[in-house]
Amino acid sequence: MSIQTRKQRKARYAASLHQRQKFVRAPLSKTLAKSLNAKRLMVKKGDTVKVMVGDNKGKTGVVDSVNLKLEKVYVNGVERVKKDGNKVLIPINPSNVRITKTEERK
Repeated sequence: MSIQTRKQRKARYAASLHQRQKFVRAPLSKTLAKSLNAKRLMVKKGDTVKVMVGDNKGKTGVVDSVNLKLEKVYVNGVERVKKDGNKVLIPINPSNVRITKTEERK
């Protein structure tokens, strides 16, 4: 990979979906990191995560969906109320969450 920032940015934006899976990784909790012998894992639907940064810091929920195109994670319980009263899930950067409990991994 190039050391030029513009080429790194272009490669990230032009990456295919199977390459973007690597960009959607989040750090693990200390106990989970010890048991799985890893620091980060790709976030999957069904994982329990805790929001570490932002207005929703400290909230815990289950991952509802992962958008590889936008590189965002949607967590149940982290939502915004619109003017008409509807609730919508807030997109969160995967680096801003910590995986506390994970589904069965291969």
